[in-house]
Amino acid sequence: MADTASIDAAMRAATSDGMVAGVVAMACSADGLLYEGSFGTADLATSAPMQPDAIFRLASMTKAITSAAAMRLVEEGRLSLDAPIGDVLPHLAARQVLDGFADDGTPRLRPAVGEVTLRQLLSHSAGYSYEFWNADYSRMCNGLGIAALPGSHEELARIPLLFDPGTAWNYGINTDIVGYAIEAATGQELGAYLREAITGPLGMDDTTWALTEAQKPRVVGTHQRQPDGTLVPTNRPPPKGPGFLAGGGGLLGTAADYLRFLRMLLNGGTLDGATILRPETVAAMGRNQLGSIPVTPMRTAMPMLSYDVDLFPGTTPGWSLAFLTNPEPGPHGRPAGSLAWAGMLNTYYWLDPSNGLAGVVMTQSFPFADPHALGLLAALERGVYAGR
Repeated sequence: MADTASIDAAMRAATSDGMVAGVVAMACSADGLLYEGSFGTADLATSAPMQPDAIFRLASMTKAITSAAAMRLVEEGRLSLDAPIGDVLPHLAARQVLDGFADDGTPRLRPAVGEVTLRQLLSHSAGYSYEFWNADYSRMCNGLGIAALPGSHEELARIPLLFDPGTAWNYGINTDIVGYAIEAATGQELGAYLREAITGPLGMDDTTWALTEAQKPRVVGTHQRQPDGTLVPTNRPPPKGPGFLAGGGGLLGTAADYLRFLRMLLNGGTLDGATILRPETVAAMGRNQLGSIPVTPMRTAMPMLSYDVDLFPGTTPGWSLAFLTNPEPGPHGRPAGSLAWAGMLNTYYWLDPSNGLAGVVMTQSFPFADPHALGLLAALERGVYAGR
């Protein structure tokens, strides 16, 4: 049994002293729920209390769901892990790579050595980036007059790579392209395919790009950490959908919904009679894909949006077909070989296949990698493993 009292105490303390506005935390085994708690306020602008069914901007927690959908298509032979992604998306063939900057700051480009593959996209080794953690990427996009965070498939297709495919790791818009490949392979809009293949069968009814009128009051407000450590509401509007659906971000959902997705993975691809993936596919999704290529710390280029990100300091994590992997045991109970990731507004999860455990912590504030939010993740993890 989880040490629910210690988890409650940590969550209550963080929200009572204002270091976190509000939080929903949940944990499960493969068999069912181990812990659930909601604390604090959903929005400092209204003082509305946080509720267990609050809806959060999942941001990059979208990536694992999109990755699972892509792997389902790999099972069916409609996508290939190692064929050029240009076979599915012809205008993404023959990529250009940044080759430094001219004296006047103009980006220099050259043809890429090798083609981008789905495996590289899923493992963030294709050469794409985010402007939040890479100043060269932002400088390149500005110099070329293109959007660093694409808002359409056309903008996505114009973005060059930072390095030759498969030669390094860099977290970025890779999973947006995976979503685009899913649409090309299925002939369906990404949201429709995810509902058909993942969220619908799992009963994840609150996981969506387009909120209903009934769902909108449950959306948690966003907040910004100030230099003095306080939080202020920012009233960031939720995504409207439909439109360009980025496979790397943009979904909204509840902690309970996301825990169902994680339980499906803990059960080898099946939950409550719904089979989403084969067991061997789930196992493959948990294996490091980078070989000797290191996952390096993500140094912020936009401090208002993210702190530096180094979730396992002193180690060299890997990246699987969907998740960050830790090669050594974590400090709070997580064993080596566990899987994890997060969303930009300080939502986090981990998945421990060896012990059949998973946990989710959801808040809504910038910058990402907030020490207070990470402290709540650590408290949940310690409480869950205390019962082992």
